[in-house]
Amino acid sequence: MNNDNFENELQDNMIKNENDPLMEDDFEDQIGSNIDLDGNAFNKKYGINPRVKQKPELRDQKILLSVRHLKQFFFYGHGPKRAKLKAVSNISFDLYEGECLGIVGESGCGKTTTGRSIIRLYDITSGSIYYRGVRISAGSRWNRKEIKWTKIRCKEKCKSLKEQRSKDIASLDKNDPSYASALESINSNYNDEIKNIKNNASQIVYEQKEKIKQIKFDNAHISRKLLNEIQMIFQDPIDSLDPRMTVEDIIQEGLQIQKFKNKTENHQKVVEMLEKVGLVGEHATRYPHEFSGGQRQRIGIARSLIMNPKLLICDEPISALDVSIRAQIINLLNELKQELGLSIIFIAHDLSVVKYFCDRIVVMYYGKVVEMADSDELFKNPTHPYTKALLSAIPKPNPRTEKTRIRTIYNPAMHDYTTDKPELRELKPGHMVYCNKQELEEYKKQLKD
Repeated sequence: MNNDNFENELQDNMIKNENDPLMEDDFEDQIGSNIDLDGNAFNKKYGINPRVKQKPELRDQKILLSVRHLKQFFFYGHGPKRAKLKAVSNISFDLYEGECLGIVGESGCGKTTTGRSIIRLYDITSGSIYYRGVRISAGSRWNRKEIKWTKIRCKEKCKSLKEQRSKDIASLDKNDPSYASALESINSNYNDEIKNIKNNASQIVYEQKEKIKQIKFDNAHISRKLLNEIQMIFQDPIDSLDPRMTVEDIIQEGLQIQKFKNKTENHQKVVEMLEKVGLVGEHATRYPHEFSGGQRQRIGIARSLIMNPKLLICDEPISALDVSIRAQIINLLNELKQELGLSIIFIAHDLSVVKYFCDRIVVMYYGKVVEMADSDELFKNPTHPYTKALLSAIPKPNPRTEKTRIRTIYNPAMHDYTTDKPELRELKPGHMVYCNKQELEEYKKQLKD
């Protein structure tokens, strides 16, 4: 195997970057750690297996959700035609308690896939997702690739050492009286070096296999009670509601799954939730086709809230609604956020709405996070060219300024990443940008100017 191709392929399959301030130690992240003193009470409350990987420090820091090195690939085809689609490629972010985090980007950039991966509608390819400090989802592709490339590296190094040993032996003079001792010394030195390389490779393979076992165990022992605290509002208010079920059956389906069998109590909860989202109890006996788009979205919100969630993932909940209904849904979510103390991940491509509703914003492009900052900071100092292009596309309700508005077009070819590789770097405290070292210096100069 060509060494240059080998290194390039290896770099492509690595997900850890030691210089990235957001990317913490992935090796430690993939294996179990000790539980804090209050962990036993926490585990007992939620029925968590104590062997499941936990990070109690996340609870201490009020981090409700922590996404680390998330990769979500979709494979299609068979045999030599089998290919993969990198829907989400190595993204990391944290969501604090009571915070609203916006994820924006163009259609197909991986926003919805990220939300569905968090709620475990997809089995993630690689990385880890922590909720309340407990790992609720993990992927082992990186570990399996590490085993594969460790064996390849070991084989390549041993082969190179054996070739070098043959050259050193060939350079010896057989007529020299010290030939035998020199030959023995060369063989001993190279054999020791080859043995050390094989031992190190075996140790790495063993560690990765242990981590894969831990990942499989974590995925098989998820606390349903803990996972129920994460609920999702889907994008399409029509397709997300079963047309053959009444509104009451739709909303209380989650309660039925969780073994709440008391019909009177369930009906009362449904009525209370309908009234909370702006509908009336009489709507419980109707079917989804009898409602408008805004009312269907309210039903979807009621279905999520009846499970008493702590984290609500809103997947473009207003994209299919007209302007007046959009405002009603946003105001409703705002009121529910304050009343119930919800943390929200708000997925959208409308930056004007996200600015009003969200505390922090994550900008995604082709499955990667290209910029992340507070809402005000992002609109005040947009740095990445793609973020600038998104902001330039926001229409303004003023025909005079619309005539002079300049639309910025983002071209990925403008970046030169052949030698200096990009990563998510800190431009200023709380403001992260996907760039290389040279671009970071340029962005800092622009920020000062």
